[in-house]
Amino acid sequence: MTDPNDSALTCGHIRLGPEERTLSAAGRRHHLTPKECQLLETLLRHEGQVLTRQFIMKEVWQTDYIADTRTLEVHVHWLREKIEMGGQPRLIFTVRSVGYVLRAPRPEIG
Repeated sequence: MTDPNDSALTCGHIRLGPEERTLSAAGRRHHLTPKECQLLETLLRHEGQVLTRQFIMKEVWQTDYIADTRTLEVHVHWLREKIEMGGQPRLIFTVRSVGYVLRAPRPEIG
């Protein structure tokens, strides 16, 4: 039974507690920076939707400036290090020349 007061967001093997800025992934627990948490929360709330860099920059950094999105790329890299297993993107995917999408892992057919 889920707790109605639990604001946690989940996708695949990850669970984000936005109030505490805690991430549980692959049996490990991480404390996220405020921006890491906001970024992951934005991706989780829009799971399966391709989000433009402009949209993400506006949501997380409250800016319309997108001439240099290196900050966004670095934060995505840090999140991937914490949630991805085996080096290959399994949750956060880059959509070339557009932005990013978070997708739940597909069940393996075996």
